[in-house]
Formats: sequence, C-alpha cells, structure tokens
Amino acid sequence: MQCHYCDDEADIAVERGGVKVGLCGTHFRECLTELEDEGWLDDLEGELETDRFD
Repeated sequence: MQCHYCDDEADIAVERGGVKVGLCGTHFRECLTELEDEGWLDDLEGELETDRFD
C-alpha cells in the first residue's frame, strides 16, 4: 500500500468504515504532531486505558 500523501510505501494502514488509508513513517509522525497540537491526543488518551513505560 502506498502512503496517502506521497509515493513512499505505507508503514501504517488504518481502516474505518471500509476505507483504508496508508501512511509512511514521516507522514504518520506529522499527523500525530498535528493531532497533539490540537489537543486531540489528550482527549483520546483519557478515553483509553493505557500503561506507559518511561
């Protein structure tokens, strides 16, 4: 699968509602940074039960 944003091979693919989107590592990190800047990840983290190992 190809990255949604460029011609690189997708490292990660997500499917929702029958639509599958792939992202290369670079674009995945960029999307995560945008989501973090918007506070979306904080909201999601509150909904998920996760254990972090630092």
